[in-house]
Amino acid sequence: MTRLGAVFRPQLAPERLRSVARLADDAGLDELWLWEDCFREGGISTAAAALAWTERVRVGVGLLPVPLRNVAITAMEAASLHRMFPGRAILGVGHGVQDWMGQVGARVESPVTLLREHLLALRALLAGERVTVDGRYVKLDDVALDWPPDGPPSGVLAGATGPRSLRLTGEAADGTILTASTNAEGVRKARQLVEEGRAAAGRGAGAGHHPVVVYLLTATGPDAAARLHAELVAEGVESVPDLGVAGDAGAVAKAVERLVEAGADSVVLQPTADEPDPEGFVRFAAEEVRPLVP
Repeated sequence: MTRLGAVFRPQLAPERLRSVARLADDAGLDELWLWEDCFREGGISTAAAALAWTERVRVGVGLLPVPLRNVAITAMEAASLHRMFPGRAILGVGHGVQDWMGQVGARVESPVTLLREHLLALRALLAGERVTVDGRYVKLDDVALDWPPDGPPSGVLAGATGPRSLRLTGEAADGTILTASTNAEGVRKARQLVEEGRAAAGRGAGAGHHPVVVYLLTATGPDAAARLHAELVAEGVESVPDLGVAGDAGAVAKAVERLVEAGADSVVLQPTADEPDPEGFVRFAAEEVRPLVP
């Protein structure tokens, strides 16, 4: 079954999160996603709060920029969430927006190398392994978590856009997150590149399914088309065909289905930055779109 989510955009003040999270939980939304965009809300702190305020909705963070955090800290925080809220936390990491990383003195020469090293070490730590590694960026000396997640190792997703990063997610991550600048054809190409990475790393069928999460820029209401167009122009992607959706629940559900047919497992509705009613958007996703998505 397709998982349907919605984004709490970090342009909203942190104190707005409680009402949105509780509404998502009560309305039956599958997933609520948060972002750790510089220099807005922290991803782990907001995820912990959203999980504590709710009972059933899964809470995703996409993404945590790895240049900002030591991998041991990422592992400790992830393991704590997984143990306190079993089966409900979804964590994704990425190499970060390079301009932002430069602003805080965290920009590295090879972001892809850092992401690979971080992913491999993070997955090993969350699997309960004792890790020693002397990489280009990640260095650990006999490190193991006292409180790794219970049960099977918790999956770590990674965000990617270009071919090299997409192959890396197949090689070293447990799932892939695609931005709202990805149309259905982009999902197909991404899935192919991910599978190439999995094959190169010897991660065949025995490694389990590799979920793909994609954001879908969504606008609804009387001015939906104008708001969607303005956002696409602002992002410089107005020329990408079939990107985003504006309209009622039926139109949104059809756009979700196109992405699922192309290879997405979860589709996360991303409101425009000027969405006037974040709570109403979540209710729309859960109560009107969700019943139309198989």
